[in-house]
Amino acid sequence: MAATGEKPRARTGPLPFRGPGRRPRTPKGRARLAHERLKTEYDAKTALDHRNPYEMLVATILSAQTTDARVNMVTPALFASYPTAEDLAAADPADVERIVQSTGFYKNKTRSLLGMANAVVERFGGEVPGRMADLVSLPGVGRKTANVVRTAAFGLPGLPVDTHVQRLSRRLGLTEQTDPVKIEHELNPMIPAAERGDFSLRLILHGRAVCLARKPRCADCVLNDFCPSAQL
Repeated sequence: MAATGEKPRARTGPLPFRGPGRRPRTPKGRARLAHERLKTEYDAKTALDHRNPYEMLVATILSAQTTDARVNMVTPALFASYPTAEDLAAADPADVERIVQSTGFYKNKTRSLLGMANAVVERFGGEVPGRMADLVSLPGVGRKTANVVRTAAFGLPGLPVDTHVQRLSRRLGLTEQTDPVKIEHELNPMIPAAERGDFSLRLILHGRAVCLARKPRCADCVLNDFCPSAQL
């Protein structure tokens, strides 16, 4: 997924004592406290280089099944050749494939990029739309990608749900859902609208650094004093 920020600060020794009375029993309470704690650990800043919504959308499409670092190695040449949606819509697919090949699944990604660009030009006058309904109508753009673009490029509310957000929200007892859209809809009321994107990004960073899929590092986790899954 797109959106990675700075690494957490290195920890030495046991976690600080946090005192009694800080163990919320409701999903909303746990979400709010997790959000508060993770603010001290991670800067909510996307790692995908971009200067405008068009570049953010292109980079997010390319980020599927690869790293943000790899995408950032590819996009300078891509944006130099195709600085606007109009330019990309008119591109030779073979040329685009050559540029994005190292990101993997490059043929599918090229089809998505060209389809997206053509739709943006034909239906939105060359400007990437900010409305969720418009974004998900573009080829290659699902709800997660749309939420990333809304939050990172437009500063609009959005809560991208990737595998890390799915895992952590279930471990924290915020939801029992497994469908990303249902998880998003359950999490949204728990976090202020303007902070949903940051919450999602911090969950992603925490999932990559500490709350690992196979072997979570509960002893190093700032949420372990109230997480229902801690030490399990």
